Amino acid sequence: MQSNSYYFTDEHEMFRESLRKFLEKEVIPFVDEWEKNQQVPKEVWRKFGEQGYLGLNFPAKYGGMELDFWYTVVFLEEMARCFSGGVSIIPTAHQFMAAPYIANVGSEFLKEKYLTKAISGEWIACIGITEPTAGSDVANIKTTAIRQGDHYIVNGGKIFITNGVYGDFVITVVKTDPNAGTAGFSLLVLDLNSEGISATKLNKLGWHASDTAQLFFDNVKVPVENLIGEEGKGFYYLMGGLQLERLVGAVGGVAACEFALNYALEYMSQRSAFNKKLNQFQVLRHRAVDMASEIEAIKQFVYYVCRSHNDGKYVVKEASMAKLLASELSDKTMTKALQFFGGYGFIEDYKIARMYRDTRVGTIGGGSSEVMREILSKMIIDEVKYKSFIGHENADNQPIKPKTAKEIIYSLQERLKAEKAGNYQGVFHFDLAGETGGKFTVKLDNGKVQIAEGLEGEAKCLVETEAQVYEDVELGRANAQEAFMTGKIKATNPMEMLTFGGLFRRL
Repeated sequence: MQSNSYYFTDEHEMFRESLRKFLEKEVIPFVDEWEKNQQVPKEVWRKFGEQGYLGLNFPAKYGGMELDFWYTVVFLEEMARCFSGGVSIIPTAHQFMAAPYIANVGSEFLKEKYLTKAISGEWIACIGITEPTAGSDVANIKTTAIRQGDHYIVNGGKIFITNGVYGDFVITVVKTDPNAGTAGFSLLVLDLNSEGISATKLNKLGWHASDTAQLFFDNVKVPVENLIGEEGKGFYYLMGGLQLERLVGAVGGVAACEFALNYALEYMSQRSAFNKKLNQFQVLRHRAVDMASEIEAIKQFVYYVCRSHNDGKYVVKEASMAKLLASELSDKTMTKALQFFGGYGFIEDYKIARMYRDTRVGTIGGGSSEVMREILSKMIIDEVKYKSFIGHENADNQPIKPKTAKEIIYSLQERLKAEKAGNYQGVFHFDLAGETGGKFTVKLDNGKVQIAEGLEGEAKCLVETEAQVYEDVELGRANAQEAFMTGKIKATNPMEMLTFGGLFRRL
């Protein structure tokens, strides 16, 4: 992998060199053994911690390095050089998918107890989101944490949890209020050796060096101080954390592609057929060039997203694109690279066989390709920018947006997307408390909107909130998702409300 001075400084490259030497001494010689044993010795991660490799972006107060995101990029790229997705995913899940929730919104108690040990490598973390009946549809999570005095009682289970067998603690998504929808989700830290927790190690297609578990929670007592952030904001915290998870997945995916192609090119320069080297056959040469071109193009896009992330931008769309492109590229690259090896590519003695198995999870884990496409569809298609709503005009013929909740409700008539609402029928109630709001009935009927004051008839959904909150969300002064997840806006049928919202142009 060639460095790029546009993104990496001399300090970054010095870090790369020292990390590479460390991996060549402490990791790479033992990868085959760890793959066979399906476990990496925990003392390895303490060595990582001693070098500062598990606290790159965390505060120095807790043992971290407080480095910029490009050090993370270097770390992920060099881990890919180990030719083992199973080895790479352990510190990746630990440092970039689990521990950040404690670092970003955890209490001082949690940082002192858990984050310090995560950074030192003494304890290994995992993130528990997916359940047997709820994966990407996080809203269907059923694990509960009911408060009883100074403890939560946790019941339920998680599946596909990296580090769930040999790890020490899990950041777990739970329902602290089962009746509050997404506003009832919270994050808890659970010690994996707690009474009532059991783990079953899953037998995976790839990532053999890492452990992946199904966890079971049976009346697990968790101290209330193990709550991360505020109760009821877990879903909101997740939405912010998943951006980083997707981005680090993209970085690792592209790096693996580069190393796989280089590995294949080295083999092709040594292997002969019909009295000439494989790299002299035009069809193989051109195929390799096509692969190299696509890898470079996507790498540069991923670097652009990393730069935006490093600059503090909230790149949800771009990170989702990067994850989608990089994971699907990795699938394609490993398939083509294995083909260069012919029959030897089917032999486990060659690293490409392992890479072929390991890469398959990329388009599934961290949000499947289908989920990434749906997320992007909502951003690109459902959130199309239309012309500004013209409720009325001032003397200069400039559009004036409605300002009060009542005016916003009545503006629905002009903002309806007729092309989307043509066959939709439904009645919605709005109870907007405050002098600028009121109670309203909005009826949609085959592309037409009728608005009446008061709550009339039976509604598909009742929306309740303060008029000020409604105004802030509709006028772009507050985040709608956060308002729903924190309970500031309540809807009896959230999915129907989402459908309703998608039928109108934004202000």
